[in-house]
Amino acid sequence: MPTIDFTFKIRRSEPELIAPINPTTHEFQQLSDMDDQESFRFLNPILNFYEHNPSLEERDPVKVIKEAIAKTLVFYYPFAGRLREGPGSKLFVECTGEGILFIEADADVTLEQLGDALQFSSSWFEDVIYNVPNSDRIIDSPLLLVQVTRLKCGGFIFAIRLNHTMADGFGLVQFMKAVAEIARGAFAPSIFPIWQRALLNARDPPRVTCHHHEYDQVVVTEGTLIPIDNMAHRFIFFSPLQITALRHTLPIHLRHCSTFELIAAYVWRLRTIALRLSPEEEVRFLCPMNLRSRISSLPIGYYGNALVFPAEPTTAAKLCGNPLGYAVELIRKAKAKMTEEYVKSFVDLMVIKGRPHYTEAGSFIISDLRRVGFEEVDFGWGKAIFGGLTTGWLGTTPGTLSFCIPFMNKNGEKLIMVPLCLPDQAMERFIAEFHALSSVEQLVDEIDSH
Repeated sequence: MPTIDFTFKIRRSEPELIAPINPTTHEFQQLSDMDDQESFRFLNPILNFYEHNPSLEERDPVKVIKEAIAKTLVFYYPFAGRLREGPGSKLFVECTGEGILFIEADADVTLEQLGDALQFSSSWFEDVIYNVPNSDRIIDSPLLLVQVTRLKCGGFIFAIRLNHTMADGFGLVQFMKAVAEIARGAFAPSIFPIWQRALLNARDPPRVTCHHHEYDQVVVTEGTLIPIDNMAHRFIFFSPLQITALRHTLPIHLRHCSTFELIAAYVWRLRTIALRLSPEEEVRFLCPMNLRSRISSLPIGYYGNALVFPAEPTTAAKLCGNPLGYAVELIRKAKAKMTEEYVKSFVDLMVIKGRPHYTEAGSFIISDLRRVGFEEVDFGWGKAIFGGLTTGWLGTTPGTLSFCIPFMNKNGEKLIMVPLCLPDQAMERFIAEFHALSSVEQLVDEIDSH
């Protein structure tokens, strides 16, 4: 896969703090025992791309969004505060009203140019979501950073960086949609934010009643470690035809699996092959699952983290040596573990074990962002032509985390994009196999041979 040498000039204003437009309560709010786990102590960047709207020539997206944020923070005032750390590393928010970081910018590039480069390079991401010096600490730093960049074509990029302990993707989209509603003229968000983080706190006394393979203690060996030097970043794309063809390579009883299960299994297996791990190395797929529709106690408007990562371990030899259906069945088996008792046991484990990080050695995660709704956010210029995370390697050990993201190409074809990060040589092997195995012609041949 080629790399486009793509650069452009960008002019940024000095970062500023946007505080709630009205005074807010100074108070202390604890995060949930799910929020403050080590796995969520990182910053998540989101990029939304918007086209020029000729009917809005007189409106400046920077001014509109900036004013809307100040109004929205009255409702979401914890975002305007700062995280503090208490005894035992327990996190809480001091609602100080200091505000979030905001950057105004202009770039001499068009959306069309960015769309071409998006498929090949991520070198320019830091230009459209600038890391303000000393702003990237988890504790005592702004909880959100927003950069709005006007483009030469009249479109713009809305970039937001979230302290993940405060919210997951669904919670962030809820905040972004609130900003968008107020930007379009509403006086208040249609869905009011609900804090109530105690709903996902541990029981008293906490008790682990399920086996959580995602937090297994693993002996790290030389074969388990992925070298983080010379990492290559790529995006791979699945078309509807490729997905259909891949599905038909599965046994009949698995062909009803979800598109996410199919893609996640395919990428996980091919990635493991490309890494050339020792055959006996234990590997696992951690499957992020949203609790909102599964846990009856979570009210509409809850914007904290509501995610668990059930996993089912296997060995590299079994994963790579078996057909794709084996990986699909493992993912489905992991998902089937997700019950209300499993969630309670997971939260209790967080407290008993000191809020550990999930097992990184031999692990891989793909999070399904297709229904989170980043691209649905409309500040008045229409929905985003692309919305979501494009840097799937951030926030964790490089290469262990990725995403399924909706993407539309120039021909209007709806694709699924998966960011990938691997050591250079492993990436070359992955891309070579991907091109060979995912070409529609070869997959059709495989289908005909079954």
